[in-house]
Amino acid sequence: MPPKKILVIDPDAASRTFVARTLQQVGYEMLQAGSAKEGLISAYRDRPDVIILEPAAQDIPGEDFAGRIRQDTRTAQVALIALSSDASVARMKSCLDAGFNEYITKSGQAIPALMDAINRLARLTEATSREGGLLIVFLSAKGGTGTSSLCANLAMNIAQNQPEVKVVVADLVLPIGSIAQIVGYEGPNNLVTLANQNPTDTTGGLIAAKLVDMPDWRFHLLAGSPDPESSNLLKVGRIWNLVNSMKASYDYVILDLGRSLSKISLPLIQNADLIVMIVSTDLSTISTSRTLWDYLVSKDIQDSSVYTILNRAVGLEGLTKVDAEKIIGLQIKTTMPYLGGNFALANNYHQPLSLKFPNDTAALILKETAKDMAALATRLRAE
Repeated sequence: MPPKKILVIDPDAASRTFVARTLQQVGYEMLQAGSAKEGLISAYRDRPDVIILEPAAQDIPGEDFAGRIRQDTRTAQVALIALSSDASVARMKSCLDAGFNEYITKSGQAIPALMDAINRLARLTEATSREGGLLIVFLSAKGGTGTSSLCANLAMNIAQNQPEVKVVVADLVLPIGSIAQIVGYEGPNNLVTLANQNPTDTTGGLIAAKLVDMPDWRFHLLAGSPDPESSNLLKVGRIWNLVNSMKASYDYVILDLGRSLSKISLPLIQNADLIVMIVSTDLSTISTSRTLWDYLVSKDIQDSSVYTILNRAVGLEGLTKVDAEKIIGLQIKTTMPYLGGNFALANNYHQPLSLKFPNDTAALILKETAKDMAALATRLRAE
């Protein structure tokens, strides 16, 4: 395995050189930059596996630097470490919220902490998107389209169609998740609590012990944030670590992103094996979905990796499949029929629709759609 390539960005030449030489002595290929602007150029050109940045750089604040790194497909998955002279909790939180994976204060213990962080984070490279379990993300351009319900029910059908596979569903909708309520989980473990744990306790196969088995649903669950206050405590820089740990332990990792489109969710979308876009039949949602699709195209998302589902969540009225396809500019792969109160009733009983109403037409559509999605994700990974 070739040495990991690490970029150190620090206007303090003495500090930068010390870190670079220390890491070079243990076998890493080192790059250096004296400003954040130079660092961005190097990051885009040289594609390091890890970037170590002094966030107090004068030309570009560390938080802005992280935003640019996370929004560019060339660097979205790079491990980003703040090695900072600022020990304040406020700066630490703002950097982690901006997309840094780790925040280390410059001190006598900084190098050991840095070594430990690199060992854990250096796996977060582009190659990891082609390794481990298949990554399927659910999203929508607008709320009220039934994205979370379809996410849970289709995940259940994927697991039911393939009894030999392991499936995990992670609710990444912020500030409040909803899949826990749908499947009937009321425990304390969720995205926020897991992200706040020691990273060494959630790596590789260890993460499975932290997730909740939902027998009726046939998958393990990482529940979402229970309330807005909890979401403010989320260490967003840890999300990629958690996703990669789940990919190492499960055959399918299914993420509910809801209508969240941010510097955190965009890299997940860009590196997914399959993107499931849920749209409804009202003109407002369809038009907003076109805006979302145009944005994804600008981020190099290919239409071949998008599986669009037209969900008649609110009634029989609205645009037809043909009209919706013309407006969005995407082929709609599946149309879910209007279910009346059946979906709501199944959700109220915390049961999959396929178990509560096994003879319903929608149950058959869910089964076939799950087969189609799994086959497409597998084929796209192999290409």
